[in-house]
Amino acid sequence: RQRGRALPGAVGALCRALPPCCRPSPDTLRRAKFERPQASLDFWRLLYSLLKQIHGGKWTESDAIDNQIRFVKSILWYHGYGRRELYRLPSDGSAGSRELLLAFSWLLHRLSLLEQLLARNRVKIGDEASVCTCEDDLPNSQKGTTETAPECGLEDRVDVRYLQWLNGKLRFQWRNLHAQHQEQCRLLHKIHLFTSGCHMDQILGHFSVTETDIIRHPDYCKQLLQLLESETRQLEAFLEWKQLEPVYWQWMETVLDITAEEGAVCESQYTHMEKSGLPKVTSRCPWARSLTGQMDRLSRDLRTLRDQLHNLVTYRKDAWVEKVKTREEDLQKEFSVTAKKIQESVELKLLDVTNLCALPRNKMHGLCRLVFKSKHPTSKTGFSGSVSREPVSAVSATEVIRELQVREASLEREMKQLQEECRQRLDEIAGGLDGVICISP
Repeated sequence: RQRGRALPGAVGALCRALPPCCRPSPDTLRRAKFERPQASLDFWRLLYSLLKQIHGGKWTESDAIDNQIRFVKSILWYHGYGRRELYRLPSDGSAGSRELLLAFSWLLHRLSLLEQLLARNRVKIGDEASVCTCEDDLPNSQKGTTETAPECGLEDRVDVRYLQWLNGKLRFQWRNLHAQHQEQCRLLHKIHLFTSGCHMDQILGHFSVTETDIIRHPDYCKQLLQLLESETRQLEAFLEWKQLEPVYWQWMETVLDITAEEGAVCESQYTHMEKSGLPKVTSRCPWARSLTGQMDRLSRDLRTLRDQLHNLVTYRKDAWVEKVKTREEDLQKEFSVTAKKIQESVELKLLDVTNLCALPRNKMHGLCRLVFKSKHPTSKTGFSGSVSREPVSAVSATEVIRELQVREASLEREMKQLQEECRQRLDEIAGGLDGVICISP
């Protein structure tokens, strides 16, 4: 009874903690538990808007519903969501509200959905810079995965010229982004330099972009105040949600129970239909005698085919054993060459580990505030961490540059090794072509 009273508060706090642009009503979650069709479209739009924000894309309500559903399915598959029932849902959004509720709850737990949304939608001061010194590892759910997402496979082979065009376009956009980032840093340096010594905080000593904008345009202060109030309400709802979160997961256990019961009922009905089969043929039917004769002939043909398949399998098995023996001899010859390559690769990795261990391991990820380099020896310089527990924690930009240089050297060595392996592979392929001369670049 106490859980039933606390459940509306938990669901309401969860909805209020979401961004205002895509905030659902608590009734949507309750209707989804009982597979109400009117909640399906609302849930597809909710997941689409939330996942678009996480992946840094722009979203509009005018997007077609089938495009939204396709995007949600592909992103859920990318993050490792494995329930096949979700990917079998229709593309018109007419059913599947309970499956969408399960997917939404999975995102809450697996991706820390609320924490990511709060971090992305917080009020920016304008002086942030994205810094990441972590390793670019794949998620655990994606390692060793060779399957393709539903409805996302390539129907035909892609032309190499199209891939080259995409690569050139990506390099061009990367250069534009780098130039824009340099221009932004130059303008930030001007603001920090001209406002140096004007701030009450002696550690910073200068205004941020937001503070400078407020001084130039005082009317912006009301808008900023509204944004701060909205963010404060979201944070209060998030704190309330963290207190009532166990109630929500207990409620989700009942949703899983209902899903399991309905799945068991459907499976039992399917099994009963399989066991029932076709009605038996009685001797009263006029075509029973001819049908029996046809079945006897089919039985004889099947026995003959079985004997032929047995002989064929025996022959193929003997041929396969001989092929395996030949392959074992070839592998023994190639083992020494492969072992040498592995040893060289391990030596390179050990060299990288030695270089990385020689530096202080201060991995950073996320937005950090840029602080102007002060002339006073007591103040620290570099990137002031925005999520640090210490009141004044900073890391010098030279440390970040040094670590990035070490990673760059490591990646260059790995690239050269891969290029050499590709060149050797191409030489082997070219050696098997008669009358063809390949000149390496």
